[in-house]
Amino acid sequence: MTELLKVHGSQNCFFILDQTKLEQELTDDELIALAQQITSKKTGILGGADGVLVVNKPVREGATAQMRVINADGSEASMCGNGLRTVARYVAERDGIDNFKVDTMNASLQVRRQPDLANGVPAFAVEISPVRFNKEALPYDNLGHDRLLNTLVPELLPGFRFSGIAVPNPHLISFVDEDGFKQLGSLGEWLNGENPYFSDGVNVNFAHILGHNQIFVKTFERGVGFTNACGTGMSATSLAFALIYPDQADFNQPITVFNPGGMVKTILHHDDHRYWIELIGNATFTHQITVDEKALHNAKVTEENTEIKETGEQDSYLQFISQLNKPNF
Repeated sequence: MTELLKVHGSQNCFFILDQTKLEQELTDDELIALAQQITSKKTGILGGADGVLVVNKPVREGATAQMRVINADGSEASMCGNGLRTVARYVAERDGIDNFKVDTMNASLQVRRQPDLANGVPAFAVEISPVRFNKEALPYDNLGHDRLLNTLVPELLPGFRFSGIAVPNPHLISFVDEDGFKQLGSLGEWLNGENPYFSDGVNVNFAHILGHNQIFVKTFERGVGFTNACGTGMSATSLAFALIYPDQADFNQPITVFNPGGMVKTILHHDDHRYWIELIGNATFTHQITVDEKALHNAKVTEENTEIKETGEQDSYLQFISQLNKPNF
């Protein structure tokens, strides 16, 4: 028997699978099949999830663990900020450490424990990098621009300005009024299906400025669809906020980012001619799931062949966000 965890960052939900504790690691095909099965609202457990976070042995010198992100549709994301917070907590508790590096697809990223956001709401800070603006990093084509930064792009939507930032996940960002959010779903679906501009799809983020160092972000996530929150999306949008509206957003100071699932803080940095972002938020474990390892290999994890135990942390998180003055567009 082995254990899975159901977790979330800002209610961006995942299952954590620690392959270092298995008798035999899953193959890539088995990981894809497991992610598609267990995250599904129809075939999965606990209402499904947005993806599976796979914890492996580190692959770079100086790191403590590796995180792979398998989306609900079986595709692999290069990074996931909300997911990395939960993996950071898991590894911290597994190994008894509070400050270390986790390998992701493109980089080893620093993570560290933070003071609890509230009673029973553990928090971690994670590094979001590298940051790139060139069109090849997203990638896109046929839009008439080598870089998008608050740029009118009539090919996408009339009157909307867009920014393109990879962190390293590709993000398309637009600052909108309240009515603008109505366009997010149709644009996200189009750009993540067959389209002439984003050949690999793209995460689409619409944001609304609430005040100085304060925004609301809603994301249509590549490979998932609408999510309660997207950590790399909130990070990229925070950077776009400061670059486009420098009188309303500060570097090296916390920016409050509300999302449909709650709230995080971001801190923007520009050091040694490079941008990087700290993402600070909850790392909540909602359920412990005991299952036979064979069910993982066979992608048949059901409520009938598992033992599920609630942790009680979700009640603490819901109490925390109920006290937030959180908008919802």
